Amino acid sequence: MADDLFEHPRLAAVYDPLDPDRSDLEVYAAIVAELGVRSVLDVGCGTGTFALLLAGRGIEVTGVDPAAASLDVARAKPGGERVRWIHGDATRLPPMRVDLATMTANVAQAIVEPDDWDRTLRGIHEALRPGGHLVFETRVPARRAWLEWNRAESYRVVEIDGVGTVENWFEVTDVSGPLVTFRGTWVFAADGAVLTSDSTLRFREREEVEAALVAHGYAVEEVRDAPDRPGKEYVFLARRAGE
Repeated sequence: MADDLFEHPRLAAVYDPLDPDRSDLEVYAAIVAELGVRSVLDVGCGTGTFALLLAGRGIEVTGVDPAAASLDVARAKPGGERVRWIHGDATRLPPMRVDLATMTANVAQAIVEPDDWDRTLRGIHEALRPGGHLVFETRVPARRAWLEWNRAESYRVVEIDGVGTVENWFEVTDVSGPLVTFRGTWVFAADGAVLTSDSTLRFREREEVEAALVAHGYAVEEVRDAPDRPGKEYVFLARRAGE
């Protein structure tokens, strides 16, 4: 089940205007160029920003996401026909052999259940060609990023064409070990509608992530820093091993 943030049609429609700075994707685009890949599986593709960026550069892209509303936004964007869109997740993929799989932004951390994480890693492994790569990011738990997830830090008001003024903020509602739950609130001035969405992220230690990758047939080639958030995130670059 996708969070309402991605699944509710009204929230999916304003996702991009409320978060227009996607400089976080530059590290992934650089890895695509570095590895010279020609085919990419974008797991948790959301509204398709990264998938469409790559497709516009001639890369063969498959985007998969459990949120139908987000996929509807992605398909409607210019160039949407260039990407193969799949409604679902990485645990049930059709047969494919891609050079690279990605999980950008919060995707890896949003897979909170250990069984789901294991099945995701297995599914991606099966989708990769021999020697293919997986790259994803996860926040450094010790940096406690959630301390900044409050109304004072996240509050914004944006005027969106065709929608009107939208207020948005996030607040943490629970911290239980490695799990952090937060609530997003959106207020639409046009009709006064107030929508909320609850999300939970799992903060995994670096050693935990590396052990899971090795257990599921990957070789961890490198753990990099996120250039736009130095010291705050791990960027894992792993390879389908043993072939």
